[in-house]
Amino acid sequence: MKARIPKHREFVINLEKTAEEKREKCWAKLEAILEDYKKDGKSVYTPSFIEDNEDKVKALQAEYGFEYTIELK
Repeated sequence: MKARIPKHREFVINLEKTAEEKREKCWAKLEAILEDYKKDGKSVYTPSFIEDNEDKVKALQAEYGFEYTIELK
């Protein structure tokens, strides 16, 4: 069986420079963003995923100081 997965963009978040205790809290908040998005019946493959969540990720970036990029997969 073959499955074709459409190309999509995704956040690539680098938490390496974030202190360990902050890293765990930040990761939990990032996962909460995904769970809230899924509750709306959407997935990371939704074409507007980046636009729908980038403000939330930027707010976390300001709070926790991590770096992120957006890559086409």
